Amino acid sequence: MKLNYNKAEFAAAYGKFSQIPAPDRIEIAFAGHSNVGKSTLINKLFNRKNLARVSSVPGKTATINFYGLENIYFVDLPGYGYAKVAKSEKERWAGLIEGYLGSDRDIRLVFMLVDMRHAPTKDDVHMINFLIDSEMPFVLVLTKADKLNKSERAKRLEAFVSEIPCFEDIHSIPFSSQTLEGVEELRKIVEEIADDNDVTVE
Repeated sequence: MKLNYNKAEFAAAYGKFSQIPAPDRIEIAFAGHSNVGKSTLINKLFNRKNLARVSSVPGKTATINFYGLENIYFVDLPGYGYAKVAKSEKERWAGLIEGYLGSDRDIRLVFMLVDMRHAPTKDDVHMINFLIDSEMPFVLVLTKADKLNKSERAKRLEAFVSEIPCFEDIHSIPFSSQTLEGVEELRKIVEEIADDNDVTVE
């Protein structure tokens, strides 16, 4: 199914998992550390400047944000791991993320974002292990790929083999919001999921 990405619309934001209504369609989620570039990725995917609000302040997405397109919801989860927020706020975010990912919603895929320039954080590894253990399909999106030259990129990819659990078995896509590397590959994955689901969830 060729999707018209420009037609994506912001649907709703929820501060607690209990507020989210029952699912009525399939969902694709975006997870990652604060400031890894989730909002930027969503905007590039949909070819929009500010569908998802981008902030230079880490930890700004403190809600689960839903964007609708055709028969899919795209779900932007709060960025985790940001140090400068109160413990109670961190716990609320963790509850949101774990509540969502652990629910019986029809989550077809998680785009798991990791900054390609650095070793994954403990929280990244924890999240990847959670996705593996819960057998949830996910794709690793290696963001900020344009910031590395060819040899730096090769070094990071080599290092990820020992830093990220099962890295060699995970589908990973280098992504750049500057050069748009990876955008078409991500869209292809989304379209395959849309094709598999021409019937809306009852």
